[in-house]
Amino acid sequence: MATPSRKMKAFYKQKKNTTGGITKSKSSKLTKPAATDIAQLPHGVSLDLKDDDIEEEEKALREFDMNMAYGPCIGITRLGRWERAQRLGLNPPKEIEKLVKSGKVKLQSLFDGRM
Repeated sequence: MATPSRKMKAFYKQKKNTTGGITKSKSSKLTKPAATDIAQLPHGVSLDLKDDDIEEEEKALREFDMNMAYGPCIGITRLGRWERAQRLGLNPPKEIEKLVKSGKVKLQSLFDGRM
């Protein structure tokens, strides 16, 4: 039976070069993953968040989503998060409450379904 050190040496093949140093075999170099290996987003979902494409209301909501002062936003609606922050005395912006209650914007946070 091979000892653990022999197994390790077989896995990481190295050979001494003529100058006395050690070189790794070419097969041990890492390669870039293929495009098919990278996780794909659902159809129609983009992570491209350019400011030009976003309305002012959506910008305000995204800033609210990104602000951790009001607690985590995963698994809770924007209105629920705003109400929780209000109960805890964190003074969330009244503008957010008006936007969410108007029904013109998405109730789910920026991160909903991505985590």
